[in-house]
Amino acid sequence: MSGPSFTSTFSVDQDPTAVFAAINDVRGWWSGDIDGETDKLGDEFSYRYEDVHYSKQRITEMVPDQRVVWLVLDSNLSFVEDKTEWNGTEISFDISRKDGHTEVCFTHHGLIPEYECYEACSGAWSFYMKESLRSFITTGRGEPNQ
Repeated sequence: MSGPSFTSTFSVDQDPTAVFAAINDVRGWWSGDIDGETDKLGDEFSYRYEDVHYSKQRITEMVPDQRVVWLVLDSNLSFVEDKTEWNGTEISFDISRKDGHTEVCFTHHGLIPEYECYEACSGAWSFYMKESLRSFITTGRGEPNQ
């Protein structure tokens, strides 16, 4: 892989415990149909948005109030030639305290500029991090549907 993976960072006033809980309540901030549990190590869940995006994730790392990692086991992106671009990629959420705030650093490891879906996927992730998840953490209401 040549280019850098997509990353997005934002800060909130809430403590790491509240941030960790919000991240793991995936239905609160990610649109589409989510099937399966999303809040314990080893959980597997699928995400489907109409006929556009399907992916299945496994939670492979979970450090309370610090880090969550999902491994993408399977994917089908209808809008690109290689429908499985996400397969084997990892999605991580790193939580840390900085200057009295809680910082969330989201990275989709393997989502690189060379991928056909990069522009659409990075745009969607930017929205879900900076708007929906951030709102879900700060107000208790996400914006899971654009």
